Amino acid sequence: MNHELRDRFGKLHQPGKPLLLYNIWDVASAKAVAAAGAPALATGSYAISEANGYKDGEAIPFNLYLDCTRRIVEGVDVPVTADFESGFAVDPARIADHAKYLAETGAVGCNFEDGEVGGSGLHPVAEQAKRVAAVVASGLWVNARSDLFFRRFLSGGDRNDRSLLAETLERAAAYADAGAHSLFVPGPNDRELIAEICERSSLPVNILMLPGTPDWRVLANAGVARVSWGAGPWRKAMQALTEEASALYR
Repeated sequence: MNHELRDRFGKLHQPGKPLLLYNIWDVASAKAVAAAGAPALATGSYAISEANGYKDGEAIPFNLYLDCTRRIVEGVDVPVTADFESGFAVDPARIADHAKYLAETGAVGCNFEDGEVGGSGLHPVAEQAKRVAAVVASGLWVNARSDLFFRRFLSGGDRNDRSLLAETLERAAAYADAGAHSLFVPGPNDRELIAEICERSSLPVNILMLPGTPDWRVLANAGVARVSWGAGPWRKAMQALTEEASALYR
């Protein structure tokens, strides 16, 4: 890992002046977004998986995932953070090994989520804190993701349900104690709720741009330190490709 790049990446997390990460999935998309002026890049698990013929949710072979990440890192000069999903393992010891391999690709950071891959629940707080600590040991900048609001959003429920706030903040505190560097809370789109999460979290907060999410400038005003676009760029690129090709074959 290039520690100078990692330090540069860390300094980009400024509440009120967020790091904007328009997610990429291969060398070509990485070069395109870097050429647009991005100070850092972030992969998205959904896009990388789909681009290689796999479904999201750690279905992509881990060695292929590492190879894709390595190629992206080698193709650009800016820091790259990788979507590590749930670490491709459950046991902290195996996660520590996997995080070490990810760091060896040259990536400077990763997203690391607390949702059970293939399940409907989240890992218990104490267990997830151990898993976070295992990733932190690799030297990566760990963007600890808590999926309480996001899973509510995916199920069609209230994505701004305040009854989820207390546990989200409990998890944020536990992950911070475990050494996490930032907190990823995908799902909510209520500005006041987002502002409260930012105010009450000791970690800089990352919000995901989803349908209905406020403009990133509104998020900046709420104290957000990082904004990411997830699968959005991939979906837009594939939609444009399909539409242009469809005009030829109709």
